[in-house]
Amino acid sequence: MTDKELAQKIVDLVGGKSNVNSLIHCVTRLRFKLKDESIAKTDDIKNLDGVMTIIKSGGQYQVVIGDKVADIYNQVMPILGLKIDDDNAAENIDNNKKKRKTFGIH
Repeated sequence: MTDKELAQKIVDLVGGKSNVNSLIHCVTRLRFKLKDESIAKTDDIKNLDGVMTIIKSGGQYQVVIGDKVADIYNQVMPILGLKIDDDNAAENIDNNKKKRKTFGIH
């Protein structure tokens, strides 16, 4: 499956463009804020080749991708009609690294 195909499937399975309030990414995760999390088909997303798991935390619906997360993010954003915000993603990566150091995670 191509990155673009995976991105489209993820968007479809989270409930489509109309169910997404926002999206950012960190080192390994797409971090969605969904309008209605109950619409998302979590088991179907988990079963996609290229998705490791789903984590629901802090009002975010996190799709764990791994080291290809930036590539998938770059494919998802145009599907959602959103501008790619590399500064925001970079800020979140930096914050995540700081948190990992704080908690002794490397």
